[in-house]
Amino acid sequence: MANFTYILVDEAEAKVAIIDPSWNLTDIIETLKKNSWKADYVINTHTHFDHVLGNEEIAAITGAKIVQHKDSTSNRDLAVSDGDTIGLGKIRLIILHTPGHSADSMCIIADDKAIFTGDTLFVGSCGRVDLPGSNPDAMYDSLYRKIPELNDSLVVYPGHDYGSRRTSTIGEEKNTNYILKQKTKQDFLSLIQSG
Repeated sequence: MANFTYILVDEAEAKVAIIDPSWNLTDIIETLKKNSWKADYVINTHTHFDHVLGNEEIAAITGAKIVQHKDSTSNRDLAVSDGDTIGLGKIRLIILHTPGHSADSMCIIADDKAIFTGDTLFVGSCGRVDLPGSNPDAMYDSLYRKIPELNDSLVVYPGHDYGSRRTSTIGEEKNTNYILKQKTKQDFLSLIQSG
């Protein structure tokens, strides 16, 4: 499924967040051990199985708190809402609720340098809206009302390796992503619902 899992670290304070642990948990655990890191948080961009598969194992091994949007129905230790901030050492994580792919979809902005977009925004595309709990209208609002307000320099770290490259920037996506180029909401809905 070409999932990405990210390990975000404030090395000076040895504070660690693991974003969307899914496959290859052995690699994650080995990376933590090799660097003598203990995860403080497991943060899910949304709660589809391929993004939460490793939650319980990572939390059991590291004692990390599981963080999800308040609209999630999965097990979690900390519920967050749009605009909430999580401190990870000196790194400031801001939650941006971006429903559409799922009701609990969110992006995580790290120090106004990076954004972990989950399945809201991919390099060159966006997440599906034909799954149970998906909402094409909400996806339009997330992509056309929230994404354009973001700083163009934010590096985009998507939830899957579905694009022509692994990362991008918000500015590049605004300029090149065909999903973000639709003239009207109806054009967007027609395109995204056609598959």
